[in-house]
Amino acid sequence: MKVFIRNIISFIFTVFIGSVINMMLIELGNYLFPIKGIDPNDIDAYIKIVPSLNAEFFLFPFLAHAIGTFLASFLCVLIAFNHKLKLSIIIGVLFLSGGIYMSIIIPAPFWFIFIDLIFAYIPMALLAWKTATVILNKNRT
Repeated sequence: MKVFIRNIISFIFTVFIGSVINMMLIELGNYLFPIKGIDPNDIDAYIKIVPSLNAEFFLFPFLAHAIGTFLASFLCVLIAFNHKLKLSIIIGVLFLSGGIYMSIIIPAPFWFIFIDLIFAYIPMALLAWKTATVILNKNRT
């Protein structure tokens, strides 16, 4: 039972941390690359202007999705007791589902949606699992 509780707590905690990092990077992107004439927190104005934005405006959303997923998965693998790959993939799928939802409500360019959904979630979760596994195995020897 302790193992199950530890895994659940690590999952919830790391998804929360990954989501916070995601939002912080989105806000940083809005600060570094402000969209002139709109409040980035006004979703309706944002939806209207997104299709006309240059590629530089999509850098931080991609980084936010990739880094948020990576960190959540990485930390979960470090903290969880077992089922580390499963938990990592579940985190990737959870963040991917959020990415799919956002790609439905915000009409971003096809190239961004494609790159974001293909590379920012499941591959980052697997890379985080592999990286954390290597670190854990080095610490055991």
